[in-house]
Amino acid sequence: MSPSILSVAHPLWLVGFRPFFALACLAGLSLPMLWALIFGGQLPAPATPLNSIQWHAHEMFFGFGWAVLGGFLLTSTKNWVNIRGYHGPALMLLTFAWLAERLAVSFGAGLPSWLFMLAANLFLGTIVAMLVWTLLRYRNQDSYRDNAFFLLMLPAFLVAKNLLLSGPDFTVGYGMTLALFRLAFLVMLERTLTQFMKAAFSAQILRSPRLDMPIKLLGLLLVFEFAYPRLVTAGLSLALAILLLIRFFFWKPQLAIKRIDIGIMYVGYLAIVGQLLIEALGHVINFVWIGSVSVHLFTFGAMGCVIPAMIVRIANGHTGRKVVFTALDRAVLWIMLAALFIRIGIPQLAPGAYLACIHAAATCWLIAFGILTVRFIPMLMRPRVDGREH
Repeated sequence: MSPSILSVAHPLWLVGFRPFFALACLAGLSLPMLWALIFGGQLPAPATPLNSIQWHAHEMFFGFGWAVLGGFLLTSTKNWVNIRGYHGPALMLLTFAWLAERLAVSFGAGLPSWLFMLAANLFLGTIVAMLVWTLLRYRNQDSYRDNAFFLLMLPAFLVAKNLLLSGPDFTVGYGMTLALFRLAFLVMLERTLTQFMKAAFSAQILRSPRLDMPIKLLGLLLVFEFAYPRLVTAGLSLALAILLLIRFFFWKPQLAIKRIDIGIMYVGYLAIVGQLLIEALGHVINFVWIGSVSVHLFTFGAMGCVIPAMIVRIANGHTGRKVVFTALDRAVLWIMLAALFIRIGIPQLAPGAYLACIHAAATCWLIAFGILTVRFIPMLMRPRVDGREH
């Protein structure tokens, strides 16, 4: 008989991706739709010290985004340094902290400011401390030298979060948060696409420190773009976009597009390039887009396209199953591509349809992550099929 979900021995608490990918699926299906209804006036704004824009940005980055990133890093770091990794009570504590943060950020209007800030920082502060401790304690057996970027990134997320929560500093915190997620995605794509292309096509893609390191350094520099003159930020963004495009053409996209599960990762890569080019352009030309195109090209293009594919891969592979995308899994990826086009493309062609596009794109997320929820949460709640513990 399977142990109770409240038992530390339950399969849900064996490894970090299990509880946090489950939470990410639930957040992905609900948060965009809630925002669409709030933005359209069908629901009242959350009862929180934050304004509606702050709430939406915070929840998509630090609710949904960090459920994914936290689950990924809790699982990856243990493999990078070859240890058992956090499980049992540690994962239960982190899950409680994530849930407490959601309640405080959405319903914490009546809380004393100190209690609100404590609840809003409990999850991120705890998981950052745990991940940094893992990388520092076992640095001599770390498989990746460039994990130094995570040692810089992870504490910076705490700074960015608290700036985002601050009314006067929201813009700075929001830009810093996006840049940190962008850097995390660049590191992740660099590592995973090398493996995926080899497994799918027996293809080697270019990995050159002379190209990879400047890309990550420029990504790190852009975390602090708020401190630079606009022209410097434009130059750094343009330089990073150019280097990414150069590398893209050496990464054999003509092969990747043959499979939606690989090709969508390349779409996410190009979305990062597009976001950087739009950002560079915005610092030198007053170009008018319909909607917040720069940030949503990243959230819908990079996060929205890459994350579902990663959930399918990791949930299958780390529960002892073959990494195979079923017809339903592929449908999820096509739905997320449709959401990207609906949210970014259609409003530029038909500005009057902007509100309808927000609702339609949110509906795509609801359907796609609803399918992932039904498909994978039961899998995350059960033991590995190959008999291994974790």
